[in-house]
Amino acid sequence: MTNDVEKRWNDPAALRGAGVYITGVVVIAGIWLVIALTVGSAGLAWTFGVTAILLCGGVGALIRAYRVWRRGGSWPIWQGAGWLLFALMLASLGLAT
Repeated sequence: MTNDVEKRWNDPAALRGAGVYITGVVVIAGIWLVIALTVGSAGLAWTFGVTAILLCGGVGALIRAYRVWRRGGSWPIWQGAGWLLFALMLASLGLAT
């Protein structure tokens, strides 16, 4: 059994799944941003939509991390995905200016 504090996680399927999840959330946020820039006069609600999408993606990744942890899987991969999406969410707050 692998200890949680060890750094020897080797789960290519979980890494691939988290990568696809992050890519999907970022693509959806990017599509929303393109629509917001195209419409232009829609106000801040469109721009904050990107932030909301990334927030929901981060929460979803952390929920997935919890579920994987309960099964005894390699949950740090999903936790990292959640924190990456949260960091992108904070960066996207600058889009509203």
